[in-house]
Amino acid sequence: MRLRGRKGIRESLEEQTDLVILEPRSLKGRWSELFGNDHPIHVEFGMGKGQFISQMSFKYPDINFIGVDMYDELVRRAAEKARNVWEPAGEETPPNVRVALANIDYAEEVFAPGELERIYLNFSDPWPKSKHARRRLTHPRFLDKYRGLLSPLGEIHLKTDSRSLFEFSLNAFADYGLQMKNISLDLHEGGVINEEHVMTEYETKFYGRGVNIHRCEAIVGEEALKQYQATRLDKYRL
Repeated sequence: MRLRGRKGIRESLEEQTDLVILEPRSLKGRWSELFGNDHPIHVEFGMGKGQFISQMSFKYPDINFIGVDMYDELVRRAAEKARNVWEPAGEETPPNVRVALANIDYAEEVFAPGELERIYLNFSDPWPKSKHARRRLTHPRFLDKYRGLLSPLGEIHLKTDSRSLFEFSLNAFADYGLQMKNISLDLHEGGVINEEHVMTEYETKFYGRGVNIHRCEAIVGEEALKQYQATRLDKYRL
């Protein structure tokens, strides 16, 4: 990905210590301390311009959100988006969201085992060539990382417009022994926006073009699986 950023972008990020985390490794195991509470922590890997993570933080104030991306310009845009979303509420610094500059390949150096409750993978690069399969964020090598980082209530939520990535991901989750739920091949079926879900920038664009959005949730944590199994048959009971 090539991004044309503004001059002085690094300096801008360095000035936003209240919102931007440029050295996230230093917070491994201490993210709750940073937020000043013990609320669940949800992370979006590959946050793009930050629309999803910003709006999620506003919609769910009792959850702490962290957006992660490896590009300075996207971190800058995400920080700007978060401030804009929270400005009407009179919050100069969004209280429950931070944006971090980091490479997902080294996620285990940024977060401690069990530190996260949910991981969002929204419109990740599908890496369509077979020789690049290991780069897909639902490849088993990444699932190994996620399992280590997620708590007993941990889940992975995936959204994509790529049918090939979605099929690959479903198979990877199944091969990895993960229970899946809420699988959708067309999240906004019939052209009607599913208001339950916060949309990303890509999602808004693809929806406008009539492209199907695929979504599913994979249960990773043992406690989350127990809770699901305790209620999974309710929908089938008359």
